[in-house]
Amino acid sequence: MPIVPDPPSYGADQDDDRGAARLGGPLFRDDTFQDRPAPAVTQNPEPMPDAPQPPPAPPKKSAGRDLSAAIGVGVGLGVVIVASLFVVKAVFVGVIAVAVVVGLWELTSRLRERKGIKAPLVPLALGGAAMVVAGYVRGAEGAWVAMALTALATLVWRMTEPPEGYLKDVTAGVFAAFYVPFLATFVAMMLTADDGPWRVLTFLLLTVVSDTGAYAVGWRFGKHKLAPRISPGKTREGLLGAVLFAMVAGALCMQFLIDDGTWWQGLLLGLAVAASATLGDLGESMIKRDLGIKDMGTLLPGHGGIMDRLDSLLPTAPVVWLLMVIFVGST
Repeated sequence: MPIVPDPPSYGADQDDDRGAARLGGPLFRDDTFQDRPAPAVTQNPEPMPDAPQPPPAPPKKSAGRDLSAAIGVGVGLGVVIVASLFVVKAVFVGVIAVAVVVGLWELTSRLRERKGIKAPLVPLALGGAAMVVAGYVRGAEGAWVAMALTALATLVWRMTEPPEGYLKDVTAGVFAAFYVPFLATFVAMMLTADDGPWRVLTFLLLTVVSDTGAYAVGWRFGKHKLAPRISPGKTREGLLGAVLFAMVAGALCMQFLIDDGTWWQGLLLGLAVAASATLGDLGESMIKRDLGIKDMGTLLPGHGGIMDRLDSLLPTAPVVWLLMVIFVGST
């Protein structure tokens, strides 16, 4: 999601190196004149008043990232996603699986580096990709079965190493399996409907619009912190912007893109997306603060890593899938 950093602070107590005027002799050693009267020395001279100093210019707000790179990468990803989404559904399922595997790699790498937690990547990556495919082919039932088998494989795989740290390693592994691939399977399940590509596009658009609204309104009007201990850049005004932008976009998408959808359903969908996207962003911010890092990776210039782009999408996927099923059915 977009980040609105805190403005830099300016020190107000720095020393003022103003030296007092000194009375001195001639500039050069031979620069003396016998007939020049000595200058009169005034006793207790009045101090010269300080000249008024102009107030410091207020700091300019900054996005904190390379916006040109971020926009370029975002447009490139959008082209790949839309092209695969509307050409062959199976190709888009492959895109989801690749994103899941890379996200798992980033997450497990940071856990190992920062906390010494060795969540086994091989069973997570294989199980995660299988989970996405199972969700697309067999629906929710297939996703749950693949999730259970992935968790079991994680437990068994870790047994090949010494028992020290076994519990924390497998716990982190099961968490990673649920957090990344299992939540991503709901995107694949959205795709199975007759208008599946439009449902997925609506899901992506609403999440991006929510993040954009939070950034734009928070950057311009944000004054009240939303969760300063978790994400200091987020504001209540930004959350309001996310809600308004997402509700308008939701009404338009449900009315014009989704079969049998209506505008009032889109208002509710947009509200739910704004809430879930914000919570997802805060959730990953908690993880990164616990790990002591700013980004999960560096693969995407201007964005960070894959997980830094999935933070809002992952928890939003099951919310959109469920509301779509309630509003217009699953087929």
